[in-house]
Formats: sequence, structure tokens, C-alpha cells
Amino acid sequence: MDAKVNQYAVEPGSWHTLGATPDKDGVNFAIFSAHAERIELCLFDDSGAVEVARIELPEYTNEIWHGYIPGLKPGALYGYRVHGPFDPERGHRFNPNKLLVDPYARELVGDVEWSKAHFAYDMDAETDKDLTFNTLDSASVTPKGRVIDPKTYDWKGDRGPIIPWSKTIFYETHVKGFTKLHPAIPENMRGTFDGMGHKAAVDYLKSLGITSVELLPTHFFPDDSMLVDKGLHNYWGYNTLGFFAPATRYYGPRALDGFRDMVRALHDGGLEVILDVVYNHTAEGNELGPTLSFKGIDNFSYYRTLPDNHRYYINDTGTGNTVNTSHPRVLQMVTDSLRYWVEEMHVDGFRFDLGTILGREPEGFDERGGFFDAVSQDPVLSKVKLVGEPWDIGPGGYQVGGFPPGWAEWNDKYRDTVRDYWMDTDGTAPDFAARLFGSGDIYDLRGRRPWASVNFVAAHDGFTINDLVSYNEKHNDANGEDNKDGHGDNRSFNYGAEGPTEDETINATRERQKRNFLATLLLSHGTPMILGGDEFGRSQMGNNNGYCQDSDISWIHWENLPPSADVLRDFVRRLTTLRATQPLLHRENWRDGMVITWLNAGGGEQTEEQWQDGGGTTIGALISRDDLVGKDGVWSHILMIFNPHDGVVPFALPESPSGSWVLELTTDDPAVEAQPVDAGEAFDMQARSLAVFRPA
Repeated sequence: MDAKVNQYAVEPGSWHTLGATPDKDGVNFAIFSAHAERIELCLFDDSGAVEVARIELPEYTNEIWHGYIPGLKPGALYGYRVHGPFDPERGHRFNPNKLLVDPYARELVGDVEWSKAHFAYDMDAETDKDLTFNTLDSASVTPKGRVIDPKTYDWKGDRGPIIPWSKTIFYETHVKGFTKLHPAIPENMRGTFDGMGHKAAVDYLKSLGITSVELLPTHFFPDDSMLVDKGLHNYWGYNTLGFFAPATRYYGPRALDGFRDMVRALHDGGLEVILDVVYNHTAEGNELGPTLSFKGIDNFSYYRTLPDNHRYYINDTGTGNTVNTSHPRVLQMVTDSLRYWVEEMHVDGFRFDLGTILGREPEGFDERGGFFDAVSQDPVLSKVKLVGEPWDIGPGGYQVGGFPPGWAEWNDKYRDTVRDYWMDTDGTAPDFAARLFGSGDIYDLRGRRPWASVNFVAAHDGFTINDLVSYNEKHNDANGEDNKDGHGDNRSFNYGAEGPTEDETINATRERQKRNFLATLLLSHGTPMILGGDEFGRSQMGNNNGYCQDSDISWIHWENLPPSADVLRDFVRRLTTLRATQPLLHRENWRDGMVITWLNAGGGEQTEEQWQDGGGTTIGALISRDDLVGKDGVWSHILMIFNPHDGVVPFALPESPSGSWVLELTTDDPAVEAQPVDAGEAFDMQARSLAVFRPA
């Protein structure tokens, strides 16, 4: 097909704003490439199937190629063809036969329809290397960018609720998984941004007492070709192709505006929107992967390559490539993307997948690296919630506690310790005590606050809390990898039967353990994160790696739940209310005058010898703050007792400032409320239970 090269005039335009930027007279196009020889802008008809013009960008300024098309309007579809050397040994993979997605495209139309045309090379049969040049044209099987004018949306005065960190409760969920089976959401809105913003969804989230909805990746991503071959899909979405474009697979009746409507509806409900974002790698894979965007625009700049052989990628992510945020223009792309989602799409923060990558410079992880410095001084980004997943598979990749001030971090030490403790693993009491009160051994430095520890027992990656107490082994057969994928170290226990059972004793133990996990999570200092559906015991049937399960396995089931689901959900609501109303449970500052006294079962202070007793896992914590004395509705003292043993442990209650205690909550009996208990008496801590007392 010959493009109509003379249909549009082109002017020099501006290099200052990357992407496709419309004004009242036309559209400016600007794209970075340090090593290209020339770049062609390709315009398509409304179907995206017919290339109607191919226009060479006329100007090259500061490594930015740019041009202005008078008369072009928002809605136009486009892509790029980039000319330059195909020289993998030097890190260059240019091939103008490949239509390339603009890294700054605000919306993508179509999907990646896997084809040999996506690959810039043909394999050399003798060397098994990507040496020879592939001339197949990929335009028909590649998404196109759409020119978008974000100023056309009426936000109606929308502002985020700005929840203080100390009062934040994250709820990690998935747009499709949360809405797909929800009976109160209209069918045409299920699985979409529109559905996530529906009143039924917002009202439910508000009713739980959570403050911030953390959505699994919503940036545009394709399904991996290997999954398509198996009849599966990339469900989680950690495979980004467009850092500025929403995932169109979640579009509903309102398309792109459905995302904005969702944000506005959640804000109207007093809830923050946190996006799980993936800036550490892209969907283009390793040296044998497809050429969809960055690889064909400027491979050597966008990706980290091996210093002694630029054909190959540094693979600190385990996905085939690593984004090179050491390059100033690549770093600019990441920060421009983040600002776009805050300023134009009104989101309230980000959780960074494999966040250690972003702080990795050529010499290794550096908390004063370019990305962290850029964000910390940015007047927009420094004010939103920033959460790092502080690990990757590269050298020195485990950085829990290593992120700079201003950041919160997923704390896997909390997850592992809490799981071990409630399995009554010997020697866990000292570490459990540290995790319960904000992991000060990790975060109490450089002015960081207790909220820097994002505490979780379960997340999207791994067992749900229900499965944590129902399965000894993972059951990932549906993933098509012979059950070899997913974590092997789950720290789970089934209490006598693998999976669902009708044994009432086993089920009672499992329900109590679910309450123990959720109560510990919501009573701990730090920032709790609940996995969506855990509040009522959602199961993935033993699958601990649902990355490819866009199916009943991963979707939240809302109907035909057992009575225990309502009991657990009501218990979670009690916990979130308790946390919200009692300052002793949502600590803002390490220096707030709080006193923590650890107690043994005899009622005395825990001794060093008792801490070192591996089997001495039944412990109590008395916490107090003198400045809270006399404040209406606020407790100045709270006593918490933890018994992970499988038998009753009598626990002598200490003196109460009021002379007696009230049992406010116990995981042994979720119906108990405000039960008086005398101080100095032995309270029978039931097997595998937690209890919370307040002064009478």
C-alpha cells in the first residue's frame, strides 16, 4: 500500500512537549530518538486499517524529532516508522517496516495481533541469532495512537480526598476481577472502569472502612504471545506497552472517559485511587522479542544492554529487558507519565512494581539515583502517595528499608513473620513484636514514619488469606506450566484437609485463623493493605499465581457465599472502625510519647530470657499515651494478647488505669462486644486467638 504522502502539510513545530499535542489549529508531534536517522509519522483512517499519509518529521532538536500538522484534529490515529541502523551488536534495532507505538500516546486503538511481522529480524539458522532483516510490514497488526485533548473532560471540581498516611488503609484489587461478577453492577459495565466507578462498587468499598483503592496495572498492555498460544490471557497486566494510555480492555460505555468517571466517583466517595505501575520493563521482551515501540525507536537509549555485548539486555526484572532510567530522556518519560496520571487523570498515588529497578544505576541500587532525586524534588509527584515494591532479581535487589524518605514500601518481612507466628513457629515472637509496631528496626531512621511499612499478609501474588489456611501446596495446573510456576514458600497450613472440607472442626479453625490474620493486619502500626475479597474469604482454589487467569479463578465471587463470609466481613468492618477511631492504632510518629510494655502470660513484663524462649509465643502488649487521657471516645490504654498455640493459655491481666478491663474484641468469638473482665484475673486465651481490651 502506498501512503498518500502529500495529503498533509507539515511545519517545524516544537520539540518542547513530547507526544501528540493538539491546539485549535492542528497537532504537534514530538518523539525522542538519539540514534535515528529519520522518522516518519504515519496517519491512519478512522478504522486504523488504512495508512492515509506518511510524513517525514522535518526537524531534529536536542535529540527530539518534531513536526506540526495544520488542520489535524483530536481523534486522528497515528504511529511512527523510524529509520536507522539495524546493528544489534551495537544495540541498534531500527526497522522502518515496523509501525511503532508512540511512547507518549494518550490512547491506543486496536491490540497487538501477534504475527511474524512484529519481529524486526529473521533468525539466522546457523548461529541462532537475530541477524537478518525482516521486511514484513506490521502496521495491520499493531495498535495505533489516538490524538487526545484531555481538556475536553469536565471534572466538575473534582479533588482527591488527601487521606493522611497514618489513617490510610489500602485495598488491592483488579478492575475486571472486582466488577465482572458483581450482581449490582449493570452487565454492560462489568469488567470495566465504568463498573469500578459504579455506585454499588463505591458504596461497598466505603462500607469496608478502607481509604484507598489500589488497582492492579491499568496502563495499556498486550497479552503475551505464549499465553495466547495456550488460550490464556495476561490478567494481572505487568506487561506495559503504553505508559500514558489506559488499558482499553477495561473500557466500558464511556471508553476513555470511563477511567476519569471512575476516579471522580471514588473521590466523591472519599476514596483515593492508587495505580500499580510498571516502569521497570516493557512488553518487548529480550533480544528475540517483538519490536512494538521503544525497541524500534531507540533501543540503545530505552533499555539497559550488557556493557560488553549490546545485543543482549540486562535482565534485572526477569522479564527479558530492563528500562534504562539512567538515560535523561527515559527518566523524563517516566516522570512525565506519572505527572500525567496525577494532573490530567487525577490519581492519588502509585505502587511501583519491582521498584528497586527505578533506583538502579549502572553501578547498582542508589537511593540517591536519578529517579528518586527527580521525584523527591518534583512539585507534583513529591506530594502524592509513593509505594515501592523494594526488590528485583538483580544484584543487591532486595532493598526493604532502603528506599529514601518520603516513600512507603511493601514489607514482605511483615507478611512472612505474621504467617509464621500464627502457625506457632518457634522463635517468632521477637520478630512478630517488631512487625506489630511498625517495624521500627527497619523504618525508624532519617525521619521516616511508621506508615512507611506497608503491611500485608496476602497480595495478588500468592495465596489469598482463605487459601493460606486451606492448602499446604499450590495448585496452579490451570496455568499450563505443570504446576512449576508460583511461590513454593507459602508458609501455609490446611489444618487437616487439602482444600474445601465439610469437617466442622477444621473449618472453625480456618475461620479463626482468617480473623487472626486480618485482626493482626488492622491492629498493627504501619499502613495495612487488604487483598480484595479477603474481607469475606475469597478463594483462588489453591492457585497462588493467577497472572494468566482471567477467569473464575481470579474474579471475585459475590453470590452464594457461605454464612462465614458475612461474619468475616462484619468483623473486618469492626476492625477498620476501631483503627480509625483510636489513635493508639494508627500511629503517625515514632516520637508521640507512646509507651509499649510487653507482658508474659504470668502478667509480668516479658524478660530477655522469655523472649529467647523459642516456644514462648503467647505474648501481650500494653500500649498507652498520657496525652490521650480524658479525651472523649479515645482510649489512653489498649491491651492486646496473642496466643498462636493450639491450646488454651491462662493469661494474667495487668492492672487497668480504671480498675478493670473490657474485652472489646476477640478472634475466638467475633460476636463478643464490651465484655467486662476484672484486672489481675487470669483470662483464658483460647487456642489460636487474639484479644483486645480497653479500660472500663
